Parts: sequence; C-alpha cells; structure tokens
Amino acid sequence: MQFVLTVSCKTRRGIVAAVAGYLAGKGCNIIDSSQFDDCDAGQFFMRVSFVSEEGAALSQVVEGFSPIGAEFSMEYHFYDVTKRMKVLLMVSRFGHCLNDLLYRWRIGALPIEIVGVVSNHLDYQKLVVNHDIPFHYIRVMKENKPTAEAQLVELVEQTGAELIVLARYMQVLSDHLCKRMAGKIINIHHSFLPSFKGASPYKQAYQRGVKLIGATAHYVTADLDEGPIIEQDIVRITHAHSPDDYVALGRDVESQVLARAIHAHIHHRTFIDGSRTVVFPASPGSYASKRTG
Repeated sequence: MQFVLTVSCKTRRGIVAAVAGYLAGKGCNIIDSSQFDDCDAGQFFMRVSFVSEEGAALSQVVEGFSPIGAEFSMEYHFYDVTKRMKVLLMVSRFGHCLNDLLYRWRIGALPIEIVGVVSNHLDYQKLVVNHDIPFHYIRVMKENKPTAEAQLVELVEQTGAELIVLARYMQVLSDHLCKRMAGKIINIHHSFLPSFKGASPYKQAYQRGVKLIGATAHYVTADLDEGPIIEQDIVRITHAHSPDDYVALGRDVESQVLARAIHAHIHHRTFIDGSRTVVFPASPGSYASKRTG
C-alpha cells in the first residue's frame, strides 16, 4: 500500500526525524521525501511518499501520529494514493483546456474522477456526454447570479467534489464561494494581465508587438486573478506571427499549464504559503500514462 503524508507547521528542529522515525516504527519505507523551510515566514512544509511493507491500511498508519502532530502544532494529512480525487470541471465557450483535460483523463495521464462538467453554455454538452460524464447547464445572467451559484454549491455537495477547475470558465465566482472552497479552486488565464484586460487580449498583444505569450494557473481567491500561483509557462513570439498564431500558441500553453497545476494538486504537492505557493517537483515516473480500466 502506498500513501502520502503532507505536513505544514512552524519551523523547528527535529520535525523530519520525528516523521521518519514514526513511519519506520509503523513498518513503512519512505520512497520520496521533499521539504522546504520558508525562513522569512518561519514555516516548514513537507511531503512524504511511503509504502507500508507490512500491508497496513491507512487507518493503521494514521493511528498514533496525533501526539507528533500536537508536539509540533502540525497541520497534517494522510492520503491513499489509489483514491482518485473528485474533480468538477467548469467551462464557457473556449474549449481547448476542457478537451485537453478530457484527453489526459481518458488515457490515464491525469488520474482523477471527473464528477461532472458545468457550463453556462451548451456548446460542449455533446462532447461531455460522449465521455459518459454528467453535463450540467447552469445559465448565468446578471439577474440570476445568486440562484445560479446556489445551484453550483448544491452540485458540489451532491457530487462530493474535492476540487473545482475553471477550464476557461468566464464567470466570476462570489467571495463566499471562493472562501468556502479556499485552496480547492484552480483557474487558468493568459499572463497578459494586468496590461491587456478585457476582450481580445491576444489582439492587443499583437498590436503592441509582445514577444512572450504566457499562462498562469492559480488558486482562486476573492481577489480576481490574484490568487497564489501554482504553475506558469511561456512561449516566444516573433514579428512573423499573426494574431491567429498568438491565439493558437496561447491556447497550447494554457492547456499545458492547467494540466500541470492540476497534476501537482491532486498529488498533494502544493502548499499555500500566504500569498505564494510551495510546489514540490514531481517524482520520476509520476507523469507516466496508465490506462484506466
């Protein structure tokens, strides 16, 4: 049995030794460990991947750890890596990220359980249904926003969604929902903000002769597009690229960045550290494709 333990607490001497000693005493072998000490904030973060060589269940491994957690005032979680995280995808009319995520999910490269897709348009209903995934049309207009969000909250509760992914969903979520799902909503957007806001950002970038196109995936907070950043990337542009090239390249980088951010989150490699994130690198082989049955 393979498990993951995540730890965050105030930095102190002896944390790593205490965790390693406890796991060894439970008949577990550590196969991967990452830790980071934020000296400025005085915070310590740790992720440990381990196997139970005696075939113990997760409950047996967890039992007895609470005294260590209390001693170091830890926020800690144990995870069974065979259990797939329940994810709710949300999309509007730009489908490149949705298509990319569905493909990765279908071939097993993104090991999640997609519990549904929500949209304020019907453009991708057939695509979603053809993947045997529930599609939920929630129309959003100025006069019905509270009702629409109440439907979304009810859907999150019904499906048991542990993560919401805004795969180019173009509606702003309320402060209440952002706080309720803090650290559990991921958004993707181009990295032209705040320079090129509003409609046609790629056209604006083309007109200004921008030489880099990027994308940013971040956790959603009440401050629009200002949540802790999980993943970013860029592609270079030359004078020979057309506005359509800008759009195509932008869609590619957005899809890749969003997938990497989700991958980090579902494998418990991300920690929110104030307005920043700590993101531990993926271990070798973790991106390997495995077909789902």
